[in-house]
Amino acid sequence: MHPQPGEVWLVDLGLAAKARPVVIVSRYDPEPPRALVLYVPLTTQNRQSSYEVVLPQLGFLDRDSVVNVQGLGSIPRVRLDRRLGKLPNNVMTQIKRTLLFALDLGKET
Repeated sequence: MHPQPGEVWLVDLGLAAKARPVVIVSRYDPEPPRALVLYVPLTTQNRQSSYEVVLPQLGFLDRDSVVNVQGLGSIPRVRLDRRLGKLPNNVMTQIKRTLLFALDLGKET
């Protein structure tokens, strides 16, 4: 299994005893040194924060959702339960910009 950036997966994060949707944000690497992927979680609680990206209506999600980049984490690939779908490229561009902001990786002066 080689999850791709922008794919949305269900994952048991050990929270509230249920699987949650996450977006894979790690780069594609067919032979990574560790079997981990970086992810950001989806939530239905929109706080209208600079750390969130509002998702458009997606056929594989049943509720309005936002991506919360403050929840950035890593997880072993074997914990990925089921692939739900893939985000449009323009949404992934927004998520990457928001990650740059959250991690203060903007241009150095």
